[in-house]
Amino acid sequence: MWEDLRREEPDLSDTPEHPLQDGNAVPASANAQEEVPAHLGEPPPGPWARLKEHKVAQWTLAYGAFAYALLHGATLLSDALEWPHVIVRALALLLIIGVPIVAVLAWYHGVRALKRVSGSELILIALLLVIGGSLMWLYPHAPAEHAAPAMAGNVAKPATVALTNPPVFAPPAHSIAVLPFVNMSADAKQEYFSDGITEELLNSLSRLNDLQVAARTSSFSFKGKDVDVATIARKLNVGALLEGSVRRSGNTVRITVQLINAVSGFHIWSQTYDRNLTDILKVQADVATSVAQQLEVKLVGDETAKIELGGTRNPEAYDAYLRGQQLNRKVDSKEADYRKSLAAFDYAISLDPNFAAAYARRASTLDAIYYATSDVSTRIGLNQQARIAAERAVALAPQLGEAHHALGITYLRGAPDLTQASREFHRSLELAPGSAWVQVNTGWFDCWLGHFESAVAAARRAVSLDPQNVRIRGVLGQILIYARRFSEAQVAFEDAQVLAPDSHDLEAGLTSVFLAAGQFEQARKACEAPSTPLDAGDRHYCLALVYHALSRKADAERELKQFKVVAGDTGVFRYAEVYAQWGDKASALHWLAQAEQLHDAALVELRVDPFLDPIRNEPQFKAVEGRLNFPP
Repeated sequence: MWEDLRREEPDLSDTPEHPLQDGNAVPASANAQEEVPAHLGEPPPGPWARLKEHKVAQWTLAYGAFAYALLHGATLLSDALEWPHVIVRALALLLIIGVPIVAVLAWYHGVRALKRVSGSELILIALLLVIGGSLMWLYPHAPAEHAAPAMAGNVAKPATVALTNPPVFAPPAHSIAVLPFVNMSADAKQEYFSDGITEELLNSLSRLNDLQVAARTSSFSFKGKDVDVATIARKLNVGALLEGSVRRSGNTVRITVQLINAVSGFHIWSQTYDRNLTDILKVQADVATSVAQQLEVKLVGDETAKIELGGTRNPEAYDAYLRGQQLNRKVDSKEADYRKSLAAFDYAISLDPNFAAAYARRASTLDAIYYATSDVSTRIGLNQQARIAAERAVALAPQLGEAHHALGITYLRGAPDLTQASREFHRSLELAPGSAWVQVNTGWFDCWLGHFESAVAAARRAVSLDPQNVRIRGVLGQILIYARRFSEAQVAFEDAQVLAPDSHDLEAGLTSVFLAAGQFEQARKACEAPSTPLDAGDRHYCLALVYHALSRKADAERELKQFKVVAGDTGVFRYAEVYAQWGDKASALHWLAQAEQLHDAALVELRVDPFLDPIRNEPQFKAVEGRLNFPP
């Protein structure tokens, strides 16, 4: 090959012009015989020899090296200068289209490099650029919902075909996940800010009725993990992903966002916003509206106004609000963390007394502290404060679903008023149907009322919105237990254990399925096994029920005694369950009265709890039920 590249070119000084230069044929001359090439009598060269002679491979390889270097340099510049991604994307498309063009040019000009590009060749190249570029540009914009119908036909294939033809990814129309934005600020401690911006944008999008948005727990479950876009989309079952970065400097912020079609893997849209923090609500509205338009979501009425609902334009208040959220989101949050979070929300409210979302968060944080303490007087005071904050949030932003949700929870504490709670929960569901927590908590509440069909439907909807959330899957399992659908409850807990195999809460839920279904031997094996991820209280509670059912009364008494030592006043409602199952109605009713005195949060489950069935018709039981003020 190298010998061919060094081959001397013939002397062309006496050679007539090539016909392509003037468009005329060269006339025959008397000296034509001298111009006949020596190899005229030889067979014409083959196609590979022609390609070699025209240096097509050399031109194409050289172009590839040049294109790679150019694209790599442009990518580095784009990251450094935060250019819109569309610039690099357009350059990549042009360079790809250039490959066949270079090959064509090499064929015509690769031998002597003396031939010029004609007008017709220029027109052909331009058409190729326009047509090819348009087709490649339009393809990534094909929305997920257009692809879904074509894919749907493969989903219902028999299981025998699934091994060789796995199910086609066909997410719901208008579905999206917002991935945690990258903190590009110089200070690594600003991560609470980039996370908070992400969550606020996610909440804004979830308020658009026609858009299905994966909840925060699921979208943040991939943070810091090396997982590709396609895998994330399939795990969350969404057709689009929104990712971005946040760079903060004082009260100014740069937010860069990119929308990706999860089916094709191509970018759909990108934008960079340089704004003051006073305009942060406007940025959220702009991004949410643009995303909705790109996904062809129909915006009607005042839906765009929902995006800014309950927010603030005070930069310091907004910052304090995001700090409070971060403390609430800690995996191992304790009462001290909730107290710090409460202080942050209080500071935000002091800076902007009309900050409705901060009041709603204040109410939910006070409720978390309520759960962390067992002192009755402290609990009563916390619940009163939470109700005042939630009522203020509702007064400031009557259309804010989260505010009604927070108010509904306050009616479940202290002396519960389930009629008032019902009104607030169902109002929150009307206003925030895209919120996974509103869905699951309203479903949980409907379960306590005995409305099992709507409860299961709401919980399953919550799972679809937040598929990586273990707690929501656990609530679904509990609802199914109370609906006496034990086989479905077992499946729900086992599905959740795939995500969290070492969760003692999920294991406790699974043993509850066995106990409620009367599968005592199976429950015994699970509760006795040291490897089973149960905490001490759940293990003693389970064995107290199991041993009594298996006629091991002394062992059951021992386990209940140990359970009381571990649980103390926090377990009074469960003591009532154990005694009811043992047939000791007097003791069961005694502990039920204690639960009412101590404002035990589990009292709201009274009407549907299967473990209390043996005392359900007792007058004292009905008196407690009446004081809970269930809706008619």
